[in-house]
Amino acid sequence: MKNFKLLLATSLTLATGLSFGSVDVIYGDDNRKDVFESTDAVMVRASLSTAGMVPASNIKITGNTATLSGKRLKDLGICDSERFATQITAASCSGFLIAPDVFVTAGHCITSAADCSNFKWVFDYKMGSAGQRTITVPKTSIYSCSKILARTLDPSSKDDYAVIRLDRRVSGRTPLKMRTKGRISAGEDVVVIGHPSGLPTKISDNAQVRSLQGKYFVANLDTYGGNSGSAVLNARTGEVEGILVRGENDYVPDTARGCQISNRCNNTGCRGEDVTYITNLKGI
Repeated sequence: MKNFKLLLATSLTLATGLSFGSVDVIYGDDNRKDVFESTDAVMVRASLSTAGMVPASNIKITGNTATLSGKRLKDLGICDSERFATQITAASCSGFLIAPDVFVTAGHCITSAADCSNFKWVFDYKMGSAGQRTITVPKTSIYSCSKILARTLDPSSKDDYAVIRLDRRVSGRTPLKMRTKGRISAGEDVVVIGHPSGLPTKISDNAQVRSLQGKYFVANLDTYGGNSGSAVLNARTGEVEGILVRGENDYVPDTARGCQISNRCNNTGCRGEDVTYITNLKGI
């Protein structure tokens, strides 16, 4: 079984305090965009209902504003020529809203009540413009996990999801619409929204479903560690089709420079990225 998605296993564990597994890769062109760069109004609107799992120690609240902190991507051993190398990596995992106070992420992201205590779910963790150095969000954009409603992490079937209740209802954001029956078809276009490498929100499109498996489907999504728990949406319907949970190793060594660069595959190469079917969810 593939390890779970991880950003630089050692570096991010030290930076965030959370241990992950193996992560993803760029398939063909790098389709990741900051929210302000996207022209897809449906996906930009959906991004408002996604959040990053941020260690409480990475959040400093002053009055009604919270400042997020984290090492820059290039400070974690990533080559400074990589995209987004100067952006901070505050998040450990990703997730999304499915009801006013109910949130979904990967089962390997929330493993115990301690994770509910030590991490916050932060909406609006995104870049507002190119070159932005400091990221602040309203204090009201920060939520806690109050209870794990359902969780599965099955090494046999590879089913992987968690459903949590937030500490209060989320106002001003629309829960994402989910597929309720059936399955997406192979070849359909999908989009992922989350926090690759713990970075501010990225929307990554132009991906396709490669194959359908028992508890998950495989797609050529451009995702990295930190994307675990991200919503994967049908590009045509805008509905959530699944939860990003596993994938190919995302960084490989550049021995000449002594740093790491994105692993790259063609659109049909490498193992692909695994996405738990949203219809697997129980207890909601």
